[in-house]
Amino acid sequence: MLPRAIAPPRRSRSAREKQDQSPLAFASAASHKWYIASKTIFEFLLALVLLALAAPVLLLLAVCIKVTSRGPVLYAQKRVGKGGRPYLLYKLRTMIHDCEKESGPLWSIPGDPRVTPVGRLLRRSHLDELPQLWNVLKGDMSLIGPRPERPEFVATLERVIPNYRQRLQLRPGITGLAQVQLPADTDLKSVARKLSYDLYYARVLNPWLDFRILLCTGLYMVGVPFHQLRRIFRFPSPERVEGASGSAALPIPALDHAQTA
Repeated sequence: MLPRAIAPPRRSRSAREKQDQSPLAFASAASHKWYIASKTIFEFLLALVLLALAAPVLLLLAVCIKVTSRGPVLYAQKRVGKGGRPYLLYKLRTMIHDCEKESGPLWSIPGDPRVTPVGRLLRRSHLDELPQLWNVLKGDMSLIGPRPERPEFVATLERVIPNYRQRLQLRPGITGLAQVQLPADTDLKSVARKLSYDLYYARVLNPWLDFRILLCTGLYMVGVPFHQLRRIFRFPSPERVEGASGSAALPIPALDHAQTA
């Protein structure tokens, strides 16, 4: 769990509401309403096709997980969706069973000892994310959007990082502008940096950007480095994205040992 000692003072309800109702929070809602509606339909159909194609791979991976470690094949974890609504996210299990029973929610770290040998391969290839296609079919997620966060951390992140809740204006995504350009979160600085990408995506949301992110995701899964992907797909520079919101440049207090799987 997040240490109590580092939790900043709680902001007033009016302050939070003012932040959530800022022009930035609704920048994409009016101008891109037509695309958000069509995007939902398109992603449902594409997720249906991808899930059907992935079924044999999922079956093979399920057998590998089952015969190499104790516990269920699928891992269900509560995440925060659009508008703050909680839902269950599904992944192939990559860690030992009940890995947070003693420690509570923790961020994953490089070389995490809780990750199984098969899980390490799944994480590297991102094949553990395939069951989230079911979340897209259920309407909990999009193929492309902000990374879904765990509810155990959202309250603290909202208090520490300005504008954090604005990322909830869109459904969370299996992939996204932040996911294909930045490594996994390890501290609050990295969370603030990804927030800049999430807010930028919400403002400029369009079919051409989504198409590039989908293609980029395929190359990212086979190991193409972040900096090459940015150049190949002509994504905006980090200076442009991070400077637009300023979240990544803000002084963020450190959270020692606040890590989540």
